[in-house]
Amino acid sequence: MSPPVTDRGQAFKLISRSPEQTQRLGRRLGEGAQAGDVLLLVGGLGAGKTCLAQGIAWGLGIEEYASSPSFVVVREYRGRLTLYHIDLYRLDSLEDISALGLDDYLYGNGVCVVEWPDRGLGLLPREHLLITMSYLSDMERDLSLEPRGQRYREMLSQLPRLP
Repeated sequence: MSPPVTDRGQAFKLISRSPEQTQRLGRRLGEGAQAGDVLLLVGGLGAGKTCLAQGIAWGLGIEEYASSPSFVVVREYRGRLTLYHIDLYRLDSLEDISALGLDDYLYGNGVCVVEWPDRGLGLLPREHLLITMSYLSDMERDLSLEPRGQRYREMLSQLPRLP
């Protein structure tokens, strides 16, 4: 993975050259995660969002394989902290998302990883780590990590240099 480059003093840009590198980044994020953290994963189909979420789960000490929650909206995994893996892909409106009562997850004591957050931005916490992923090639992904709030600036500053 290429070294982080600051962009506008806020975002860190990286290129992952393999699914394993994406998972390693996720593991490091999971290792540094604290109760109440919210990570928003933005990217098209196949951009690597679930791969990153798998690494986050492993960093939280979760041994099972985190899979995409597309058909159940929320999957819950137990580790050092509980991971709530939320996927808003199949929801069409803020009303649909609001009716789910996600506040207990988003403002609780676990770690929330939200795929397709653009469908419910008005309902999500203002402070979060926004991770935008884009497909470059079969193996490569462009990642931008943008902290929204002091907690997430601190989280990124604690990341070791990525291999």
